[in-house]
Amino acid sequence: MKPTLPSELVRDVFDRLSRANAEFARRYPGEPSSRQPVHTVYGGAHLFRSDTAKKLGEIALDALYENAPDADTFASVLGFPLELAEDVYRRVERKLQSEPVEDFRLDFEDGYGNRPNEEEDGHAQSAARQVAEGRANGTLPPFIGIRIKPFTEELRDRSSRTLDLFLTTLRDGGAPLPDGFLLTLPKVTVPEQVTAMADLLDLLEPRLGLGTHALKFEIMVETPQSIIGADGRLMLPLLVEAGRGRCVSAHFGTYDYTAGVNITAAHQQMKHPACDFAKHVMQVSLAGTGVMISDGSTNVMPVGPHKSTEDHALTVAEVHQNRLTVHRAWRLHYEHVRHSLEGAFYQGWDLHPAQLPTRFAAVYSFFLESRRAASERLTNFIEKAAQATLVGDVFDDAATGQGLLNFFLRGIGCGAIAEEEVLATGITVDELRGRSFVKILNNRRRA
Repeated sequence: MKPTLPSELVRDVFDRLSRANAEFARRYPGEPSSRQPVHTVYGGAHLFRSDTAKKLGEIALDALYENAPDADTFASVLGFPLELAEDVYRRVERKLQSEPVEDFRLDFEDGYGNRPNEEEDGHAQSAARQVAEGRANGTLPPFIGIRIKPFTEELRDRSSRTLDLFLTTLRDGGAPLPDGFLLTLPKVTVPEQVTAMADLLDLLEPRLGLGTHALKFEIMVETPQSIIGADGRLMLPLLVEAGRGRCVSAHFGTYDYTAGVNITAAHQQMKHPACDFAKHVMQVSLAGTGVMISDGSTNVMPVGPHKSTEDHALTVAEVHQNRLTVHRAWRLHYEHVRHSLEGAFYQGWDLHPAQLPTRFAAVYSFFLESRRAASERLTNFIEKAAQATLVGDVFDDAATGQGLLNFFLRGIGCGAIAEEEVLATGITVDELRGRSFVKILNNRRRA
């Protein structure tokens, strides 16, 4: 029996479908294969030195030993399981010694303020020289960049000049960009600001001897208008599209956003429902696009109220009060980071070196608590995929497999999980480093 529809009519239908599928694949290429840092540490650009990351690690270790001298104290203060205490504590120690900062942003915006033009010109150049020195000495964190001022009418010229001076100084003599270099555009309100950023980078790259699209940037989602536009449309897809492939990340700004929707200062914090709404919109808008997302910061600093001086040693009561203050701030930061992780925001901001112990404690406990169950599930997926391949069937749950694989890739990237633990699931080293569950399935079919 012949089918009712002639093949040429079916082909016409599917030709139109193919164009739509191709456009979907362009817009939604899937999760990026590159490592995502677990945090970005912000610091004033005028204060940055080539060895800043190392010094922040030393301060963070001092804070850990002073306020949680042993693993059980650390676990009790933060509230993660005591059976993980020793493992988490030792991993945090090693991290603070070897890679205390994963991503650093030299800040020319809120952490810098508005200064005379001559002063900011000087800092743009001196900061670039410090970054170049750090690159030469191998003392930079894996990811680094600068945050310029927003592209408002009042600040766009100053922002553009700082961007130009920093990059020109950094490239003086033709030295390559640091690995993981990224620019940050804050307080975005309209797509034209993102377009202007992309246009400036188009102009700068050939003049600085850089390859096309060597310069990437992230946008900051810290205004209500960057969530929903004046016409009622979701703005993030439009903002990313305006970047013409240069926009690789979107960071949520907790305090500017909450202020922008009239939440009073006493209630501006990361777990506010208004923040959850905005971040859910970010997730839905950017899922599958390859654009990474990051949460904001905890602005309660783990710093005690009492300081010792040459003339005054702290009393026992003052030491106790300092420790209680740090513990309260630590617990708040830990809870905020866990809230972010449970909501699939795997990156956030840190503003003080004493927050680094709790950042890594939250990340490590999160991955370690789920490690065994995720290992069992991934093992079962690998076995099911192999069985489907053996009988010539199609394994159609690759998305869940990719999610499990991403869990381990993130855990490995931050030091919470060893590569050997993942290999025990049946994945090979090449498959793991390929970072794609679909590729694993395809390779095993061909084998």
